[in-house]
Amino acid sequence: MHDKPEHDIQSTQNETSEALEPNSQLPDSSIDSAPPDGGYGWVCTVAAATINAHSWGFNSAYAVFLAYYLNNNIFPGATSLQYALVGSLSLTCLMLISPVATLAVGKIGIRATMMCGVVLETASLLCASWASQIWHLFLTQGLVFGMGLGLIFIPVAAVVPQWFTTKRSLASGISLAGAGLGGAIYSLAAAAMIRNLGLRLTYRILGSIAFVVNTSCTLLIKDRNRATGSKQVPFDATFFKRWEYTLLLGFSIFSMLGYFILIFSLANFANSIGLNSSQASVASALFNIGQAIGRPLIGYFSDKTGRINMAGSMTFLAGVLPLVIWTNTKNYGVLIFFAIVEGLVAGNFWATIAPLVAEVVGLENVPCGLNLIWLVIAIPCTFSEPIALEIFSGTRSYLGTQLFTGFMYIAAAACMLALRGWKIGQNAQSVDESDLGEPRQKIRVEDCCYKCFKWANV
Repeated sequence: MHDKPEHDIQSTQNETSEALEPNSQLPDSSIDSAPPDGGYGWVCTVAAATINAHSWGFNSAYAVFLAYYLNNNIFPGATSLQYALVGSLSLTCLMLISPVATLAVGKIGIRATMMCGVVLETASLLCASWASQIWHLFLTQGLVFGMGLGLIFIPVAAVVPQWFTTKRSLASGISLAGAGLGGAIYSLAAAAMIRNLGLRLTYRILGSIAFVVNTSCTLLIKDRNRATGSKQVPFDATFFKRWEYTLLLGFSIFSMLGYFILIFSLANFANSIGLNSSQASVASALFNIGQAIGRPLIGYFSDKTGRINMAGSMTFLAGVLPLVIWTNTKNYGVLIFFAIVEGLVAGNFWATIAPLVAEVVGLENVPCGLNLIWLVIAIPCTFSEPIALEIFSGTRSYLGTQLFTGFMYIAAAACMLALRGWKIGQNAQSVDESDLGEPRQKIRVEDCCYKCFKWANV
């Protein structure tokens, strides 16, 4: 039986082999740099979950606003595509501002950066309440809200993994569950407030809540950038030369093309099959509740069964469900069932992406690795819902949108299957090097992918 010092050394070695590249360097003090796998990290996790509920949750609630705009002539002359682009623009700004957020954390600190985001998010919602033309909505709920969301989410997304080792995916899942729970709560709340208080007062109430809650939780956030040697570098083009990172980018792109269609389309789909606005908001809320439940579970089992394995299997399931169930949804009961079960797996990208980046590029490179992913997925985030609405507008049927959603998730799962092949080859090489005491010939990712596909009988 190992005594305590030997156990600590073994834990550090295990973490190094799991999260870092073979050639990466640990900080000088291994004791200080080793994540506590809990402790104050749980405070940061809960604070991050609450922040996500009051940032991403509000973004998800735009599905209710979108359905309301599409069914009421709020801004004369505005088209359905323009309304869809408002929500997409906020996502685009979120992703494009990621380099600024990363640099700001290194220059002025994480709390100051996030407070700038809190102010912008609050201002966007308050100013949207005075919007009288569609371009006002583009500027407020699109541009300014997206910038605020980016300055809040980008820094906090990299914090939670810094505090954990064996519980990293679980903690990330819990923090991202807040987005699903917030989306559920504020989808229902926004629908009720619009119905009873009006559109303008709804915006002002949401803006006030966002400021109070996000400010309080931001003060609780604490990073470990110095202890982990985290590199606050916005770009590292060498990542694109690595096939394993390219596969991770493919997983991200295809996942986002399917995910945001589900986020923004379920409420309008409910209206298209004859359901009222209240039933539509319930469907959207239950989808987000499914995410709030599914993300921590996916994170927990990812730590047990393997992060790549879990991400790939859940993404594949997220692609099968729209093809099998959503295409056959004709009434409220089936829609509710689909919203819940799809919600359990559809958002697994957000629960697994930070741990997956740590697996591929190393813990100290997580901010840069995530930053490049945010930039790359800006395009699919921008055009996913407009694509869905254009398909629907052209055919007056959601069948094309449903098929597109399912196939995008299946393509993302294929990228994870190939990445699994790379990981198998990397692990085999590590074992051989430890046995022989010298490195073997570098394993090519294409060979690993071939072996993995052959093993899976694909």
